[in-house]
Amino acid sequence: MKGLLRLLSGLFATFAFSWVGLALIPNFQIGHLNPQSDEEGTDVYPLPQSGMAERGRRIYSANGCFYCHSQQLRPDYAASDLDRTRDHKKDDKWGVRRSAPRDYIFDRPVLLGKARTGADLANIGKSAPAEAESPSPPGASPAGSASPSPAQSAAAASPAASVSPAPAVASASPSPTAAAASPSAPISAAPNPQAAASPAATALAAETNSGKPTPYSVAWHHQHLYSPRSIDQDSNIPAYRFLYVKHRISGEHSLDALTLTGSDPGEGWEIIPTYDAKCLVAFLMSRDQSHPLKEVKSATAAPAGPSPAAKEPAK
Repeated sequence: MKGLLRLLSGLFATFAFSWVGLALIPNFQIGHLNPQSDEEGTDVYPLPQSGMAERGRRIYSANGCFYCHSQQLRPDYAASDLDRTRDHKKDDKWGVRRSAPRDYIFDRPVLLGKARTGADLANIGKSAPAEAESPSPPGASPAGSASPSPAQSAAAASPAASVSPAPAVASASPSPTAAAASPSAPISAAPNPQAAASPAATALAAETNSGKPTPYSVAWHHQHLYSPRSIDQDSNIPAYRFLYVKHRISGEHSLDALTLTGSDPGEGWEIIPTYDAKCLVAFLMSRDQSHPLKEVKSATAAPAGPSPAAKEPAK
């Protein structure tokens, strides 16, 4: 009887100490973190996501993307994440600082990931081309509705019609949430270019002269999801074609149509991203941990708020 009591006491003590060390103490340390802000309360980071980016986050999780992609940059003493560069943009670093608990205070659940069959996505939105970024007040959060990154504008804005790379007259998008635009007026003629050229519209137009989408633009993400091997022949990402619909062309091309090469989708047809596809890309474009944190030393001396130093690789 005494032996059984000691065994039960030992088991209870083991679980109790484990709970205290793995749950209670970490909760006291980081469980009550708040967004960082300056004295004026204008430079707030992070801000909660909403709209398309939040829905895209659920799609990202439901499709198991976190099994192959992490969203955390390890410290320099544990790995060389801050020295890594993007495959398609050799001058673009993975990040300027390591990830910190404050980066995830609005993430439920936190999609840190446990493997890297693919590249880390903690700052994939920051890798978008400059022309895809929307201007915003300095210091705004990349995750919230006032983000300086291209992603935030995609996260908070309602999905709008995007620009077809062909110089055809704009037509209404079949997406139920597409913006209602004049079929004859180009986006650049709108009184407010920032409002008319939505993140999807701006980045889908970010094409190179060769007709291929600029790496990490909205158009690039859509093509990568629909036909990964057309971007990288060695890619092992599955094709998420169920997030896209094949649509017969009647009249002008849709503004949302993907620019594909080869026999796909066939003459007289076009590939249109669904609303879920747009949300998933909006979530990817919202990934940005480049904002300086007081508790983390950056690899580059980046000032608070969005700046060229935060986007350029460390020398």
